[in-house]
Amino acid sequence: MTVPPFLTGNQIRHKFLDFYAQRGHEILPSASLVPEDPTVLLTIAGMLQFKPIFLGQRRAEFLRATTAQKCIRTNDIENVGRTARHHTFFEMLGNFSFGDYFKEKAIAYAWELSTQVYGLPPERLVVSVFREDDEAFAIWRDQIGIPAHRIQRMDEADNFWVSGVTGPCGPCSEIYYDFHPELGDAHIDLEDDTRFIEFYNLVFMQYNRDADGHLTPLEKQNIDTGMGLERMAQILQRVPNNYETDLIFPIIAKAADLAHIDYSEASESAKVSLKVIGDHVRSVVQMIADGITAANVGRGYILRRLIRRWYATAGY
Repeated sequence: MTVPPFLTGNQIRHKFLDFYAQRGHEILPSASLVPEDPTVLLTIAGMLQFKPIFLGQRRAEFLRATTAQKCIRTNDIENVGRTARHHTFFEMLGNFSFGDYFKEKAIAYAWELSTQVYGLPPERLVVSVFREDDEAFAIWRDQIGIPAHRIQRMDEADNFWVSGVTGPCGPCSEIYYDFHPELGDAHIDLEDDTRFIEFYNLVFMQYNRDADGHLTPLEKQNIDTGMGLERMAQILQRVPNNYETDLIFPIIAKAADLAHIDYSEASESAKVSLKVIGDHVRSVVQMIADGITAANVGRGYILRRLIRRWYATAGY
């Protein structure tokens, strides 16, 4: 079985941006964690800074863009440290098309990047599409060459993406890495996160969803993708979880050293605590760097909550 090459988090980030820059995408800086969008407290996705463009409210300066966007989400905060890949802070690598290319090219780019740049073996990749998206299914099967049984049709909860409750949205197609291909293809269950990890999500942005759930076609068909940097690091660094990648583990190792703990021999509960510290330190530092201060309301309360959880976990 082919093994993909080892890459550092920094190498993964640069290879992504360079790949899309070579294909006509303008490399843009990460937006602040304090969003211009008043409907969200924090930047939760790579597309957020482009939302006015998708909605036709602002003209795009470039037809194609790529970013490494810092994000914060706290909806799964209780899972931080307990699962292999839940975080509050993470980086989303994205490529965007503003009315330029659509499904066919987005899928071809994603496959080339995954298999030729990152060296992921094609036989270890499984993809999903929205259950009604026959076009995406046909592109993966007929143009990319993925066997039909390795293309899973998923329902709206899994493969129809919207930024929050309302806003730009559309069907999506995800690429998964298979950690245990020896189990065969007879019963592929993408919900099994001990075997599969979703690392790249291609959103075919073509609708706007209003508060009543109604979908209105956007003026232009757009592409919004997201590749989880921490997830790709787990794959390429061949570690059992995102926390033990070079993106987070140095913080954990320092915390363990200060606590006089050997991480490799620590109890499971101690490891969970150290992972929470590693995650929350990243979030707190990034939020403060973007000008957020602790408070009793709004994003300041989120910062305060993370600091308090970090201290409680550390035993203060």
